[in-house]
Amino acid sequence: MIKEKNEIKRAVKVWSTVSKVVSTIYTERQYNRAVKMLDQLIDEVNEKSDPVKESLIDTLGTLIKDYEDRNIEEPKGDPIGVLKYLLEEHGLTQNDLKEIGSQGVVSEILNKKRQLNLRQVVALSKRFSVSPSVFIESV
Repeated sequence: MIKEKNEIKRAVKVWSTVSKVVSTIYTERQYNRAVKMLDQLIDEVNEKSDPVKESLIDTLGTLIKDYEDRNIEEPKGDPIGVLKYLLEEHGLTQNDLKEIGSQGVVSEILNKKRQLNLRQVVALSKRFSVSPSVFIESV
């Protein structure tokens, strides 16, 4: 019990600084700031592994997901419309979708000449952090 009290006291002393990075996200401005910090941390950890930064990445990721779950609806519509919407929202072009196939395959998908297959749906779901269901046409 004494150990926990001491840990809480130490945490309270630094909380005004720590809470600027690790705290519940309520506004779009806080969200955008957290996403930028997360991106920076991921870049740093990709260059050199760091368990402390990796823990902070996990925590920031959880806080960001919580905000998104509360405030951002998954896009709905036809799968290709959703894909085009996500491309625009993320400032991407079809050249950036190498994970789903060649330039020709991506073009055929975006022009509705070819349907997405399961591998492509999974890849897009991971890429855009959305449910795979948004890329599956309902019948």
